[in-house]
Amino acid sequence: MADAKAWLAETQTDKRRGDFVDARDGEITMREYVERHWWPSQSHPAQTLESMEYRIWGHVLPHLGELALRDIGVAELRKWSADVQREIGSGTAYTAWVYLKAIMQAAVEDKRLFRNPCKGNTTIRPPKKPERKARAWQQDRVDSVRQHLGARYRIALDLGVGCGLRQGETFAFSPWDVHEGYVHVERQVLMLKSQLYFGPPKGRKERDVPLTPALAKRLQAHQERFVPVEVTLPWLDPEEPDLARDARRKVTVPLLVSTTRGGAVNRTTWNTKAWKPALAGAGVIAPLPKRAEGTRPSRIWEPSREHGFHVLRHTYASVMLEAGESIVSLANWLGHSDPAFTLRTYTHFMPQAGARGLSAIEAWLSAPTQD
Repeated sequence: MADAKAWLAETQTDKRRGDFVDARDGEITMREYVERHWWPSQSHPAQTLESMEYRIWGHVLPHLGELALRDIGVAELRKWSADVQREIGSGTAYTAWVYLKAIMQAAVEDKRLFRNPCKGNTTIRPPKKPERKARAWQQDRVDSVRQHLGARYRIALDLGVGCGLRQGETFAFSPWDVHEGYVHVERQVLMLKSQLYFGPPKGRKERDVPLTPALAKRLQAHQERFVPVEVTLPWLDPEEPDLARDARRKVTVPLLVSTTRGGAVNRTTWNTKAWKPALAGAGVIAPLPKRAEGTRPSRIWEPSREHGFHVLRHTYASVMLEAGESIVSLANWLGHSDPAFTLRTYTHFMPQAGARGLSAIEAWLSAPTQD
């Protein structure tokens, strides 16, 4: 009787403080909680939602979806972490862990769990976030890859290494974006559920990037050889992730880079049929395996994430920093909201960081003094 009274008193105190958790609310399965409560409350750009959906329904719910929330403890999470890391790469596993942790935390805040089992348990070995340092290419590699690209796509490489544009921004680049001494970045080509859209740059950050005379000449020469093609696509607004494709406003832009059929470039097709063959031709990655007699030729390239189009953006940053350009300017040109992020990403491209300051102090202290 005394224990019951103590429990009742504690419960009433928790209710007054808003800390009370009814264990019966944790009987809901994770799948039901995610599908009925957590997922409908998520508000992100459509591409982010697509990525989240792939990881949650692909790597979280198949393992834990049929368990009640309150039954998901350290043992279940330990097994999930081990199983998932055997199935998929560390990057995807880490992202799935981040979403799982967020789901369990939401359940705590919804008063379905007393605590988040993903937090504070030293026996769980969650997937580690892979450490990837930004890599840059030397000029001879850039030139070699460019040489092995088809003529109509070489300007894409030039824009990547000459202005630090992302791949989608390059594919959405228009002669309209060229101004005296700079280019204005205001759109990119996005892919959602295997269909192409125009949309704002990452983070909705339009920006101006300096245009060198040499790159301006290449842009002009490319236009004379490959006339820009007008392409119309729906506009994928991050604030309207659920809007049907047919209901979205249409945007028509003359594109500098287009397919041989006069359409916007699909990054998946381009990576497979243009970019990776150029990498192989330049000796950056291995060529496709030779076809065995009586079999079809392989179309599966070796993984080469570090040599994706984004390496051109890293190369742009590397050249700028080695030339002594400021982090603040570079952050603006790359479209980063926080120069500190730019510094963290590219600090290893600054081997002489501080050298000029140290030289100045050395000269100051070496000057004759009157002791």
